[in-house]
Amino acid sequence: MLVAGEASGDALGAGLVRALRRRLGDGAGFVGVGGPKMADAGIVSPFDIAELSIVGLAEILWAAPRLLRRVREVVRLALEERPDIVVLIDSWGFTIRVAEALRRATPVLPLVKYVGPQVWAMRPGRARSLARTVDRLLTIHSFDAPLFEAQGLATTFVGNPVLSWDTSGADPSRLRRAIGAGRGDGVLLILPGSRPREIERMLGPFEAATSILKAERPKLRLVMAAADTVAAQVKARVAGWRHAVHVVEGEADKLDAMSAATAALACSGTVTTELAMAGCPMVISYRLDHLTHFVARFLIRTPYIALINIAAGSSVAPELVQQQCTGVQLAAALAPLLDDPVRRAAQIAAQGLAVAKLGRGGPDPSERAADAVLEVLEASRAKRAGARAPRREPGRPQLDPR
Repeated sequence: MLVAGEASGDALGAGLVRALRRRLGDGAGFVGVGGPKMADAGIVSPFDIAELSIVGLAEILWAAPRLLRRVREVVRLALEERPDIVVLIDSWGFTIRVAEALRRATPVLPLVKYVGPQVWAMRPGRARSLARTVDRLLTIHSFDAPLFEAQGLATTFVGNPVLSWDTSGADPSRLRRAIGAGRGDGVLLILPGSRPREIERMLGPFEAATSILKAERPKLRLVMAAADTVAAQVKARVAGWRHAVHVVEGEADKLDAMSAATAALACSGTVTTELAMAGCPMVISYRLDHLTHFVARFLIRTPYIALINIAAGSSVAPELVQQQCTGVQLAAALAPLLDDPVRRAAQIAAQGLAVAKLGRGGPDPSERAADAVLEVLEASRAKRAGARAPRREPGRPQLDPR
């Protein structure tokens, strides 16, 4: 059983299912919760995971009854299907509650957490909570392991799937032909996030920024990459924009757009590492609700929000968050990347060095994750078999069971 609560976890889950099938064959059965990528891999979710993609304290409080209801549904599904092992993928707020409920309901069921909470950035106490709840953590960052192992949690570093992303199939000319862009026309790629509330918060300032940039650069083409989880919402919103936007969906078209773009305006998330992998310079932005931002100021222990900037230890890609996330300031940050080839080249090089520090080009994380999941499963089976074996009484011969 695999449980994912948002788009990034859906991609991880799909890769893990395929890797497990290669080892276990067609006799293996899979159930769980996920999105369209996991559905393509054979796991049909009982509900739309878009409603689980929540960021911010106010939003969590408002959605709490619905989330708890979904937690109960997942636990009920597990009790009905009786899986041999459960893998809980990313989405800390949702999956930790599922894990705790499953631990209470079926204490012997092995639980694996795939991607841990970012305790190096904030709330280190979550490492202790996770160690009390699951049997193994699969981490995508090498620097995570010591923080969880110190709490007694067995941790396996499997690597970040983004860093194994094959960008060789990108065809920038295909995207440029699709939008009618000439050789010298600038292309701005917009990536507004994968959660419904991110779309609501980010598209306003993003539209304002594009209007400013288009007024000064009439030939600038606008392209937006929409995640599967919010594609309908994105299309409905940009249909009313003043300037035409070409919306792309799917991994292949997104990669084409990243390779063709002169620069990108991105909501902070996994996509910023993907952009760096594809060699696209970017401006990163994010907005939280006021309550969450107020609390986060006292909890966050890193000056950056993007992984490439954290790895570099400096702002290799500009970050504009909260009050800085305005059309005027975003446009001002993007203008040099659109107009100055030297500035673009320097940022692309710096982003590439940051990706190298993260470990670009390692073994396939899905394969390593599958090996770790099967290791936990075999250990659980051996433990249960040992518990069932008859205990030999000293001094008494044992009957031959045959």
